[in-house]
Amino acid sequence: MRIGLLGGSFNPVHNAHLRIAGEAQDACLLDRVIFIPAADPPHKPVAGDVSFKRRSTMVSMAIAGRPGFEMSTVEAERGGKSYSIDTIRIFRELYPEDELFFIIGGDSFLEIGTWHRYREIFRVCNLIVVERPGCRIINPVDALPDAVRGEFTIESGTGRLMHLSGTTICFVTGSPLELSSTEIRRLAAAGTDITRYVPSDVAAYISQQRIYHP
Repeated sequence: MRIGLLGGSFNPVHNAHLRIAGEAQDACLLDRVIFIPAADPPHKPVAGDVSFKRRSTMVSMAIAGRPGFEMSTVEAERGGKSYSIDTIRIFRELYPEDELFFIIGGDSFLEIGTWHRYREIFRVCNLIVVERPGCRIINPVDALPDAVRGEFTIESGTGRLMHLSGTTICFVTGSPLELSSTEIRRLAAAGTDITRYVPSDVAAYISQQRIYHP
């Protein structure tokens, strides 16, 4: 089975997250895409201190009825900082016979060299890098951190990067949405209708719970 892992603070989950998951699913023929809300993101705190329970509830609402999409609360169950490598290793143990694909946006890929134990990520799972607005990756090798460029070769014809361990990095160009959780939070706080940016159930939940209201 081919399993995609999509992590994030999802504060809130929005239509761009869903599009990234769908484009990765289609491009790499994923059987499952697992959304993994971060419990304690290592790079920055959760804006507004929105609880894990609320953020995971929004994810559950957003993916309901979407074939192949599901959610995991593994990062809250584990505790501690939500480092990607630790989460990936948990799924590696859970699904030792399956192919794992860690899904990230192009903007995150360009910063992966700053991640905790990032070199291990390339060795334990495949990556799917989905295009994000204003962040198209023209030369995949140049986009890699300097320290690991020698560990990769580029596959002619597909443009995939092949790691010496046997894993791959696939680059997906699609139709990226110009959306940010920061802007959606600002609009929600101002009482603006956000149903253009998030699933209707999520918009209703945000409004009813007054999650981003000052």
